[in-house]
Amino acid sequence: MPHDVDHHAILDRLAAARGGVRNVFEAIDPRHTAQLVIDMQNGFVEHGAPVEVPMARTISANVNRISAALRKVGGLNLFVQYTTPDDVDECWSIMMTRLGGLSAAHREGFREGAHYWQLWPELEVLEGDLRVPKGRFSAFTPGTSPVKDALQAAGIDTVIVSGTLTNVCCESTARDAMQHNYRVIMAADANAALSDSEHEAALNSLGFAFADICSTDEIEGLLAA
Repeated sequence: MPHDVDHHAILDRLAAARGGVRNVFEAIDPRHTAQLVIDMQNGFVEHGAPVEVPMARTISANVNRISAALRKVGGLNLFVQYTTPDDVDECWSIMMTRLGGLSAAHREGFREGAHYWQLWPELEVLEGDLRVPKGRFSAFTPGTSPVKDALQAAGIDTVIVSGTLTNVCCESTARDAMQHNYRVIMAADANAALSDSEHEAALNSLGFAFADICSTDEIEGLLAA
């Protein structure tokens, strides 16, 4: 099961502080909506992986449901893969330092083509979906990913963020997406962190200023409407 976090309680708290407003966007245009599936790769999801997030194994079904709903209405799915930059020890030396003893396994595990770099096999990736690399936590960090170019080319104005970790790459991507003027929806039960508390804290922070918080059921309803 995905995280045991009641996103409705988060929205109730936020609404009390902002005049009754729970989520900001009552409707979206599905044809201009994309799902950013963040880092659902073997290196994050597989048992014993370098950066294993056990809860990530519980969200594949919901990610697939959102993917299917978007395909049905003409939206777009982007499967975004963390990919070790060739010069990571120079261009992101701080990251390597912070990883400490994990740095070598992380660096080599996420080289393009490596086993841990590959998408988690339970994901349904079909013709018409895009696979896009990123070289930082956020898919919008300038010069490190073609995600924004792909969204602009497809006329996207709304992004649904799913994947792992809720409070690292997913949160970083969601924050930056809003600051690039995209409507952002965090899929509460299609994101995964290392604990319920970290997942909940990220949703609280994002819901305050950066994103609407919706379940997979609610996202399917928005897309069908």
